[in-house]
Amino acid sequence: MDVFVCSGCGVELTAPMSRVALPVHTHHGGWEQLHPPLMEPATYAVEPIPTGPPWRRWQEIGADAAARQGVFAPVYSVSFGARNRIVIAPGDSRSMTLIPDKCEGYCQGVDGRAGPNLACAGCGRAVATRLDDCGMWQMVWLEPEAVVRRPSGLPAGPPPDWDDLERADHRVPPVEPDGSWSRRWEAALGVALAHLVAVTEDRPVDLPAGPVAELLGHAVGRYLPTGPGAWSLRLAGPGIHPPRPRPDVLLVPRHPLTGAPWRPPGDAGAVVPLDSGVWAYLAAPGEISPTPATGVLPKGVLRDDYPLPPRPWRPLTPHHQAFESTLVRLPAIRAPRLRRYMDAFRRAVPPVPTG
Repeated sequence: MDVFVCSGCGVELTAPMSRVALPVHTHHGGWEQLHPPLMEPATYAVEPIPTGPPWRRWQEIGADAAARQGVFAPVYSVSFGARNRIVIAPGDSRSMTLIPDKCEGYCQGVDGRAGPNLACAGCGRAVATRLDDCGMWQMVWLEPEAVVRRPSGLPAGPPPDWDDLERADHRVPPVEPDGSWSRRWEAALGVALAHLVAVTEDRPVDLPAGPVAELLGHAVGRYLPTGPGAWSLRLAGPGIHPPRPRPDVLLVPRHPLTGAPWRPPGDAGAVVPLDSGVWAYLAAPGEISPTPATGVLPKGVLRDDYPLPPRPWRPLTPHHQAFESTLVRLPAIRAPRLRRYMDAFRRAVPPVPTG
């Protein structure tokens, strides 16, 4: 396990933690809603792309400078913040104090708009940014130039691997206990749809019957056309190998440690990566009720108590910003066909300014 210390004075700034993949919903929450911590306790992840302030408008920097920041289509503003920032749960932070004049926020917390708002308690150096405003997952971002990673001396458990996807507690249900759609599902669907649009170049897609079509069909129908010549998409991953002949596109999980998409051995075909917890639910949904049954009912029998468990009142809809921000970071968006798609999409749903 690792700890992060202040690069100025060496004070330990975190509890011992193990690295995991960056959650795909990191930057995408529900508007004007309070959120729980993004990261599980004793874990951290690294964001390779530039994030946070300073922000510069696309019109000021141009396409070439934006591409160097990993943005390949016009957006309102582009981040010129640090790469490789480290995100942790607020509860794993140590020996840091808030910087009072950098605690701006929208309404119910701080949003980091002014840059690092946490200082090392040992030397006063700005080392991290806490985010906990409404619409944001609670998290602390360690600035890569202000901290140093060191071994903690404590043994870590086995690193997460494909086998973790088979555990029941790894599966993420699509519906929250209050009957709303999971925010994690909405963001994961937005990210996956961006990859699907890029792979198919705005062509129809045929989904397999079952959970994939039931949960994703409405969104795919809204974001992609219908008609003849549809590309076939099938679920594949650990324990679910693609059928023969191979479908046009495979919907596969991201590795829980590296974030890399699963691929069949020796297969270089098109894949669409999906949040591993969401994929695991689609692969083995089990009992779909968000209210667990109790007692001694036979295996496989669902309770029919009244009142019934709450259900969403609308179809599952992808997170708009998750979709758009993912699509503009895919180099494929520079193709004329996809640029026309993006222009039409923005006319239908105007972009949300960031920064």
